[in-house]
Amino acid sequence: MTTALRAIDRLCEAAGKAGALALPLLMLTIFVNVVLRYVFDIGMIELEELQWHLNAVAVMLALAWAYRCEDHVRVDMIHARLSPRGRAAVEAAGLVFLFFPFIGLLCWHGWTIFGYSWALKEGSPMPSGLPARYVIKGVMAAGLSLLALQGLSLLARALGTLLRREA
Repeated sequence: MTTALRAIDRLCEAAGKAGALALPLLMLTIFVNVVLRYVFDIGMIELEELQWHLNAVAVMLALAWAYRCEDHVRVDMIHARLSPRGRAAVEAAGLVFLFFPFIGLLCWHGWTIFGYSWALKEGSPMPSGLPARYVIKGVMAAGLSLLALQGLSLLARALGTLLRREA
């Protein structure tokens, strides 16, 4: 079990680091777009769409890694005051009753939208836009699926804390 949880963590970390590699490209694309637009008065739809796609890659691939590293926002103000078992109980309840129903719905529809886009070989509606819009929709569905997988890993850890006997 621990081996599987570590494998999920490594997979999500690798995806997050791969997504982070899109950030320098995103910054370069934004820089080029701004210079072209405001210095040379040239607007390029391709660069604008590329910005959206690179941002989506960075965010969607890093979601699961951010969740694992607890770099996400916690609204629960009581969380820090709880014992480890109390935190594990809150985490498990939140995952089961809030996270999994929501992420399950997102994954289901994400893969459905990707499949539809793939079947159509969807591209940009703009004549000079980027082709293969289905690729970014696939990245979004994959990122959500990684987040769901990371949620399973964290649920298993929380349940392990809850079921562990205290010495």
